Amino acid sequence: MSIFVSSDYKKGGMLVKNTQDINPEALHVTLKTIATIHTPYESKFGVPRQSGVVTQLESRIVFEPEFRNKDALRGIEGYDYLWLIWSFSEAIRADWSPTVRPPRLGGNVRRGVFATRSPFRPNPLALSSVRLLRVEDDPEYGSVLIVDGADMMDGTPIYDIKPYLPFTDSHPNARAGFAEKVVDEQLQVNFPTALLEKLPQHLRAGAVAMLAQNPIPHYQKKPERVYGVAFGGYDIRFRVAEQVAIVEDVVENGSSDCL
Repeated sequence: MSIFVSSDYKKGGMLVKNTQDINPEALHVTLKTIATIHTPYESKFGVPRQSGVVTQLESRIVFEPEFRNKDALRGIEGYDYLWLIWSFSEAIRADWSPTVRPPRLGGNVRRGVFATRSPFRPNPLALSSVRLLRVEDDPEYGSVLIVDGADMMDGTPIYDIKPYLPFTDSHPNARAGFAEKVVDEQLQVNFPTALLEKLPQHLRAGAVAMLAQNPIPHYQKKPERVYGVAFGGYDIRFRVAEQVAIVEDVVENGSSDCL
């Protein structure tokens, strides 16, 4: 990633340095993937719009061999939540746009890219807060972090992990721009028992919670249309009518590597 080089100028009586005066190694940074997260979300469609929304599913953070060192995790069990810095690996583009069209606004209203959480950014970086459930020792992969609340596709690369500090990271009275004006209504979910039981036990509650968040774009209003979401090795086929997600079928898709 690159940083724009500009001339020195004064701002409020303070001299702003030309970036040529900054350590050149800080201007062009190569990020290393330290870990990969494994979740049931096989594609972008169906991934929760924010972290912490669907907490009924566990995800596994597996470190790259270079970073499988227990000392790097010393003390991490003392935190309830973690920040993950990760890559929008399926949204990398050669160029960028100063404005984007958030789906929450119907897909037709533009907002500044830095005023949104759109994946289409100059640097495709994302930030998520997840709950740390436990640390497991895996004979093949070393220490593995088990978390919930992830909003990431299966196989997403993670660049850094930091502890969440509630006394400084939480601002409950902060304004939230256009996001606080758009209400995400929970759908009722009609998931017939015979179809739900096609899923492994550990995926069932999460599948219902995922559908309840209404994964289809706000501007799509065709009750007869059947959607398919790839989830944990299965395709869940459903439609949405009168605020109800109606599951039509569940079939295996062969992606057994997902949770």
